[in-house]
Amino acid sequence: MRDPVIISTGQTYDRASIARWMEEGHCTCPKTGQMLVHTRLVPNRALRNLIVHWCAAHGIPFDPPESAAETFPAASASKAAIEANKATAALLIQQLANGSQGAKTIAAREIRLLAKTGRENRACIAEAGAIPHLKGLLSSPNAVAQENSVTAMLNLSIYDKNKSQIMDEQGCLGSIVEVLRFGHTTEARENAAATLFSLSAVHDYKKRIADEYGAVEALARLLREGTPRGKKDAVTALFNLSTHTDNCVRMIESLAVTALVGALGVEGVAEEAAGALALIVRQPVGAEAVGNEEMAVAGLIGMMRCGTPRGKENAVAALLELCRSGGAAATERVVKAPALAGLLQSLLFTGTKRARRKAASLARVFQRCENAYIHFGGLGVGYAIAGNSAAANRDSSFLASDVSVSISLSVPVV
Repeated sequence: MRDPVIISTGQTYDRASIARWMEEGHCTCPKTGQMLVHTRLVPNRALRNLIVHWCAAHGIPFDPPESAAETFPAASASKAAIEANKATAALLIQQLANGSQGAKTIAAREIRLLAKTGRENRACIAEAGAIPHLKGLLSSPNAVAQENSVTAMLNLSIYDKNKSQIMDEQGCLGSIVEVLRFGHTTEARENAAATLFSLSAVHDYKKRIADEYGAVEALARLLREGTPRGKKDAVTALFNLSTHTDNCVRMIESLAVTALVGALGVEGVAEEAAGALALIVRQPVGAEAVGNEEMAVAGLIGMMRCGTPRGKENAVAALLELCRSGGAAATERVVKAPALAGLLQSLLFTGTKRARRKAASLARVFQRCENAYIHFGGLGVGYAIAGNSAAANRDSSFLASDVSVSISLSVPVV
């Protein structure tokens, strides 16, 4: 078999053979005898890749047919294709369980690819028992095997029902964190971070992930030292973990706060970093930690000046909560920040609705400080505050939903 294809009954045949069968006038499936609903041939990509890799592993020359360049059409989600993919998944998991090291590496790669093609495939792969075997490959000394297994785990985690299977598998979370910390390749470490982000979409898992030894420290290191993509994976995971109030102390102890402050000036991650800090400073211990960071206030001011609209919202929210929870010293540092008065005034008139509300509330905090008139006198901010007083009064509490960050919970498959 060189070019496997799926017919309408869900059976797989070699393209040349089944095409010849149809050309001879047959309208039934050779194996089942069922009438063919249509004569469209859907490439069985997963099986074709298995053939290619098997030939390579055994030194057998193989030239993929021209049709190998085809991709699954929309019909790939049909019942026939799903059944064929289930059969392929079962075969791959059999290789993961009983194959040689080389066969396991190939199987992990094919599962990674199969898990890219839709929810049905992700569900059937997990149901067939792939997760325990993929977990075993996470600690493989083979860099290719490790990278394929953690990426397969990432793709499977996108399907919500699989998240619980991954988290409930003994040692699986720890193994993912070990890849994040010590993975053989950059891609493996980045995909481990993306997997933690995907899993942390479930609130009950946020604390477990943060408590896993080395997890937050490794995310903070990736945020400081990673590639642009790695930084993005790390900051989105840290943002998710920050939404759980019990994780505040871990974020401080692991130096994640320091990493987030440093990320305020990094394009592509600054918005999420400001959002995470806005959540952390809600608690006095978090406000103290952020206030002790020398560049925190300056970084947030810079975000208010040059950030995206959502970044500005998060920055002013973080400064507001820093004043509320950080005490007099933190408030003084914010009040004395250069150019803050003009930036607040600009937000009061040109910011988004949420940014205007936060800016009005922050200005009201300043009014209660003895130095408020020095910084705001003659700027017309009092008029803006009066105009926004209703919004400011409504802003008496700060919730996780008040932080605006454009993070999609649909993790891109790789």
